[in-house]
Amino acid sequence: MYKPLADLIRPDTLDDIVGQKHILGENGVLRRIIESKNIPNMVFYGPSGTGKTTVARVIASQTNRKLYRLNATTASISDIKAIIDELDTLLTPEGVLLYLDEIQYFNKKQQQSLLEFIENGKITLIASTTENPYFYVYNAVLSRSTVFEFKPVVPEEILKAVERAFRLWAEARSLSLEIADGVPEYISSACGGDVRKAINAAELLLTSAPYDGGALSLSLDDAKLVSQRSSSRYDRDGDAHYDIMSAYHKSLRGSDPDAALHYLARLLEAGDLPSACRRLLAATSEDVGLAYPQAVAIVKACVDSALQLGLPEARLPLAEAVILVTTAPKSNSVVVAIDEALADVRSGKTCDVPDHLKDAHYEGAKKLGRGLTYKYPHNYENNYVKQQYLPDPLKDRVYYRCGKNKAEEQAKAYWDKIKGTK
Repeated sequence: MYKPLADLIRPDTLDDIVGQKHILGENGVLRRIIESKNIPNMVFYGPSGTGKTTVARVIASQTNRKLYRLNATTASISDIKAIIDELDTLLTPEGVLLYLDEIQYFNKKQQQSLLEFIENGKITLIASTTENPYFYVYNAVLSRSTVFEFKPVVPEEILKAVERAFRLWAEARSLSLEIADGVPEYISSACGGDVRKAINAAELLLTSAPYDGGALSLSLDDAKLVSQRSSSRYDRDGDAHYDIMSAYHKSLRGSDPDAALHYLARLLEAGDLPSACRRLLAATSEDVGLAYPQAVAIVKACVDSALQLGLPEARLPLAEAVILVTTAPKSNSVVVAIDEALADVRSGKTCDVPDHLKDAHYEGAKKLGRGLTYKYPHNYENNYVKQQYLPDPLKDRVYYRCGKNKAEEQAKAYWDKIKGTK
């Protein structure tokens, strides 16, 4: 029966696992836990193809525990009960290690069904998820587990696995390989940190390579054809989306055009034009604001052009807007002001509108004292007259504070002169 090369060469020891040096390195916390053989309940969090399943298998092997593997997309409570029925039998003398893949697909009741047994130690749970466990795993399970984050594997580490795959595949068939320059390196860098994808690409290249009777010939052109176009991890509903959006906005705010263009490129390459536009508009008002008031109009024009053009041409006005925003002076006075005002309103500080500001365009308004003392600013010099606009309890409240930039300081100087303030 056919078995994928990725499974055939799956490491049996921690030393053969590529990547995850931050937890599996010489003094890594997870390595020390495994070597102690006192295995707690754990949640492995990270992208596909980063070694979560492999580590679980190594743990089972090194602790002499029977490994059960369930996938939450297809498993049910009855599957868990079947495992529980084997507890305290000769089949599981050292206890059970349950590897539950994609735990985020288990509902609350299904996850809770595990609690009794992971608490008494009869089942050691290793759950894996590609989504943030603090959002998708219920607190009762999470509080009884230790979370370890698995990161995308860097190309230099994946290269070791690809070269090992080539070697073992050739040795098993007593064949020689003629590998063109750059083939292993290209496969290692084109898989987006996913070791499994890299090995699958290597296998496809091997099985499709021409054979001249002496050796298999692995060309760079063929490697490019069989390697999945997956160097950019992105899921519009997953962590990658929010991480990239966060980095995009923070790069705009941080005045780094190169970083902002990088994250814009990742959004556009994933086809997520709406998110790229929306975040750009938000950053313009939030982080440039009144330091360069014209920026919002220019960015809006660029966004409109991008949406009308569509991809790939949309990249041009959006790149223009990104460079404008990152190189513009910055001020957060707008977001600070509106957020403070909203905080007062949400805390109940709405109060009654002053009578002189209330609507007076109806019969009987004067009898109610509406608008009687209102002063029309345009009847006064410089179109300004001092009067109270905020409700009485908030009359001295200040929300807007001038930012330290030329545009806002000029506006402040103008009004200080008109209002006779400093």
